[in-house]
Amino acid sequence: MKQLSVYLVFMLLLCGIASAQVAPSGDALLGSKKYEQYEKPDVCKSCHPDFYQQWRQSMMSQSYIHYWDEIEYFDLAVPHAEKVPGLKGPVDGCNGCHTPLAFMAGDVTPPRPSANSRANEGVSCEVCHTISSWSGDVPHNFSYISTPGRKKFGAKPGLVSPHHDTEQNALYEQTEFCGNCHNEKNPFGIWVKSTQIEWKEGPYAAQGVPCQQCHMPKAKGKNATMAKEDMVAQHLFHGAHDGGKVAGTIELRIHPSELEVPYDGTVVLSAQLFNAKTGHKFPSGSVEDRIVWLHVTATDAAGKIYHLPVDKKGFAGEEYTIASDVLAYQDMGVPKGIANFAGVQRDGVPVGDRIFRMPYLDPEGRMTIMQWNTKSLGVDYRIGPRETKTETYTWKLPDDVAAGPVTITAQLNYQKLVKPVADFLGVPADESEIVPVNIAKTTFEIYE
Repeated sequence: MKQLSVYLVFMLLLCGIASAQVAPSGDALLGSKKYEQYEKPDVCKSCHPDFYQQWRQSMMSQSYIHYWDEIEYFDLAVPHAEKVPGLKGPVDGCNGCHTPLAFMAGDVTPPRPSANSRANEGVSCEVCHTISSWSGDVPHNFSYISTPGRKKFGAKPGLVSPHHDTEQNALYEQTEFCGNCHNEKNPFGIWVKSTQIEWKEGPYAAQGVPCQQCHMPKAKGKNATMAKEDMVAQHLFHGAHDGGKVAGTIELRIHPSELEVPYDGTVVLSAQLFNAKTGHKFPSGSVEDRIVWLHVTATDAAGKIYHLPVDKKGFAGEEYTIASDVLAYQDMGVPKGIANFAGVQRDGVPVGDRIFRMPYLDPEGRMTIMQWNTKSLGVDYRIGPRETKTETYTWKLPDDVAAGPVTITAQLNYQKLVKPVADFLGVPADESEIVPVNIAKTTFEIYE
């Protein structure tokens, strides 16, 4: 018995040691570190000035201080969790990706950006370059493992720094690194962000083209001021908030069924949209916020402009993909303290235009922009990587149309945030500005 007791104590000690050595990730990261274990970005700036400036202009540095993120978090998420206590954990978890240092330091809810606390550092140099691994089957919900200290990790071997140790880590060239925050599962078990998963299911994964190749393209430069010139990954992280990245994402063409149409005839316009640029669906990421739509007009010989609505295809859920004059987002009334909130305009774009989106639905089946309150997803009518969608527009020529040449203009537009929501919440206008993705034109002749 004595030997058995000693054995049990020994095994318990071993288990305790093993448990202590398990590196935290995900929810277990909360309060597991201290701010002072991580250096501030200005320290990195002294040896990496170009990378620092690139990072400063990227959304990585603004992940906590960006005005829409602040409004969404403090005006919707935090008050929603106060009214529905079960949401406290998931809402605190927003910080695991938007301000990882604050989350790991247990500084939740963090101070507002105006307090200028270390939460404002967002996804800093130290956040990324101390990630040694990740845990789980699919990277998501800040599943990264952070190992702060003198050692910094990166993609290149043999680099030497006078300030820190450097170690090559294969993870830095893998999409799982990005998936830690660009895949997200909400409290209802819904994948509310799935950009890395979309990539993995698409053609670029099969060809070995990772996220980093497009969002951190390589160019001649120096890793540090004391380094030799080499091909280095640019720290641009340009994506949904970068007009240059969005422009041309979708190739667009449109053509008529006939080049000459009688004044009392009908013409069918066919538009083709090819996703030539993204390794994931477009739009991706915060799909609940974003809207992409195709606007088609005809201008006759007299200069009169006609708006052409898209032809219906008849698939389930199509009503969410054609702009209409309906209200949505009623669940915002809960955090805003508005009883029986009627909602705001769902789309805010010309009625009849085709929308490329995936609607997020709240527990009552209403469209929502609050991903933490999303219980189900609607039809996914986004444009996948290297996918072509065809839309048709059947136009019965109106009696007042002028004979002569007609110009058809098709313009694909993008907004980072649905404008009626932005206006309701007081979000600065540039978050809902119209960003042209592409434009195409064609002509035909009307004869008498």
